[in-house]
Amino acid sequence: MKGVRSILIAFALLAFACLLVSTFDPSPLQDFCVAINDTKNGVFVNGKFCKDPKLALAEDFYFSGLNKPGNTANLVGSNVTTVNVDQIPGLNTLGISLVRIDYAPYGGLNPPHTHPRGTEILVVVEGTLYVGFVTSNPDNRLFTKVLNPGDVFVFPIGLIHFQLNIGETNAVAFAGLSSQNAGVITIADAVFGLNPEINPGVLIKAFQLDKNVVTYLQSQFGQTNNLLHAKTKSQLVSRSHRKHSSEDTVKRTWN
Repeated sequence: MKGVRSILIAFALLAFACLLVSTFDPSPLQDFCVAINDTKNGVFVNGKFCKDPKLALAEDFYFSGLNKPGNTANLVGSNVTTVNVDQIPGLNTLGISLVRIDYAPYGGLNPPHTHPRGTEILVVVEGTLYVGFVTSNPDNRLFTKVLNPGDVFVFPIGLIHFQLNIGETNAVAFAGLSSQNAGVITIADAVFGLNPEINPGVLIKAFQLDKNVVTYLQSQFGQTNNLLHAKTKSQLVSRSHRKHSSEDTVKRTWN
């Protein structure tokens, strides 16, 4: 009887462990799995279509540009340069990605946000940042720290966090995330900047705000999101053009 009970307990623990593992990017069962949209030249591995490994190129694992400062001339005074599976197809199934974050002097802010699919580890290379995260309900504890160059801070998966430049000069940080595409939900944008928008009545009661204040916030963040979406589309087109131009230059050099 005790043996049966031990087996059941072990089985329950194993099932629980599998459940925990499934909440993160799956471990690859091959050297790499370069993401591909054209299934004609792909194979189905780990639930994704991947490029035939024999057709993989060095470019599938390469990105250039993290040495360049991002443009912080915006309302929050920060810029995030993302390097995930969208920029490096070879990251597919590898469970890791990278970002560079630039902050303007005197209050450049990476506003409160969450990464639903990844833990973040951040290292400051320039400037001084005030950073923090908030735990989940019901405690909602705030953990904060002032970081200087060389300091490292971890933001656990899914928790709201932020970084603020409290120095008089530009600040720069790099962060690794435990997902090929950790996702990001910027709290203010997600609540007040949606299209179609959340019914004002919901926000009035949730935040205990006057209707005019809610209407104003929705108009401000809605306009900001429209501008950001247009900018992102333009950047993707420009990045694609640069990639093809670089490939043409290499071909001309070797030919």
